[in-house]
Amino acid sequence: MGLKIQCRSTVGIRLIIAVFGLATSACTVGPDYLRPPAPEPAQYKELKGWKKAAPRDNEDRGFWWTVFKDAKLNSFEPQVELSNQTVAESEAAYRNSLAIIKETQAGLFPTIGVNYNETGSHLGRAAIGNALGTGVTKWVYTIGPTATWSPDLWGKIRRTIESDIAGAQVSAADLANAKLSEQALLATAYYNLLAADSLQLLLNETVVAYKKTLEITENQFKAGTASMADVATAKAQVLTTESQAINVGVQRAQFEHAIAVLMGIAPSDLTIKTSLLGYRLPDIPVSVPSALLERRPDIAAAERTMQQQNALIGAAIALYYPNVTLTASNVFTGNGGLDYSPAHEFWTIAGTVAQPAFDAGLRDAQVEAALTTYQQSVATYRQTVLTAFQQVEDQLAAIRILNRQQKVADDAVKAAQEEVDVLLNQYKAGTIVFTAVVVGEAMLLSNQEAALTVRQNRFLATVSLIEALGGGWDTSLLPTSAALEHVNPIIPRLPELLTP
Repeated sequence: MGLKIQCRSTVGIRLIIAVFGLATSACTVGPDYLRPPAPEPAQYKELKGWKKAAPRDNEDRGFWWTVFKDAKLNSFEPQVELSNQTVAESEAAYRNSLAIIKETQAGLFPTIGVNYNETGSHLGRAAIGNALGTGVTKWVYTIGPTATWSPDLWGKIRRTIESDIAGAQVSAADLANAKLSEQALLATAYYNLLAADSLQLLLNETVVAYKKTLEITENQFKAGTASMADVATAKAQVLTTESQAINVGVQRAQFEHAIAVLMGIAPSDLTIKTSLLGYRLPDIPVSVPSALLERRPDIAAAERTMQQQNALIGAAIALYYPNVTLTASNVFTGNGGLDYSPAHEFWTIAGTVAQPAFDAGLRDAQVEAALTTYQQSVATYRQTVLTAFQQVEDQLAAIRILNRQQKVADDAVKAAQEEVDVLLNQYKAGTIVFTAVVVGEAMLLSNQEAALTVRQNRFLATVSLIEALGGGWDTSLLPTSAALEHVNPIIPRLPELLTP
């Protein structure tokens, strides 16, 4: 039983024709989106000496960590996308944005329902003037479809859909940014862990060396050429370094726990065998600055936010125009059971045009609010671009300067080692006091720790540079507007929602 609308007057026919004519030729008010210009340098200040990026279409996009050629890191990183809860939260937010698109699109279509009404009435014998009767009971039944439709004549719903689609693209970019950020955090924690293992080894080896020095000191004391104070100093040096080596275990455990959580598993379920920090770093090619606008998901999110807010300006402007609503019903009624014959048919059709005459500046304020929100998004976009360029420049400078520092730090270690070797020989010969040996060995350990820290920072700066360049992501991975407009989001069933 479908909707049946009849117009028996020329006025009704003209109303329907006029409304449908407006609906089919409806306009969309408000500004169309054009991406505002952003500050974009011609080249990076710190790019000198760097290899420019070449196309690498044969490589899997997103697997940026493989450039380090570390099997353990390669096994850890994919777990971020599968089990990391921050990523899962962003993925749920993206699915929510898809549902919002469908929710808004529903406003383009009529709302159709079916009403059923059953009314009983009773008249007593006095009411019907029949003193000898028992009264009359009467039942009236009504059933039929109803429809309500507000045609989107001025594009308010369509502008809102445009905003929702851009919002879904923002959520998709946020999801990509969450993945990149969590993956970078895991790589950072991993190389910090390797640095802790390397420091542990360094301190353990230093303890062995200091014990040899202690043995020499004890022999000198037995020979009468050293004092008990020298022996005590040598013992203190051994114990202090052993204490430092033990303390490294605290940081090491925390980095291991952080890696587990980033992988989405309990810290008790992950044990990473001891590994040492390497020396060779991957060669990271750097694209021209203009490519950064397409490779950073946070920039893409900021840019899509501008379109989202721009569309809402049009939705606010549409409020100036009258709202047209059509309602119709086609029902059958009877008092002796339902009868679907034309004789028992009852239909109505109505058209309403509503235009506020006075709103105390409400619509003006709504348009102004939408416009200023858009202007805020433009400023946020430009600041995001500037911050991105700053981060790339920072890491390019850090890697370049750390490379120079590494060479000097390694030379300092060699020089300090040579000094200690000479001092130990002189001490054995009795030509210098033990204090000189202690100072030399402390300087050697300090230089060794400094060289390790520089090497650690080089790995961390490389990870940060890759993150600043957007990893392996680019805007072509964003869902298109056309795809989002026709998407059917998968909504979890109730039992899934109740599952903890």
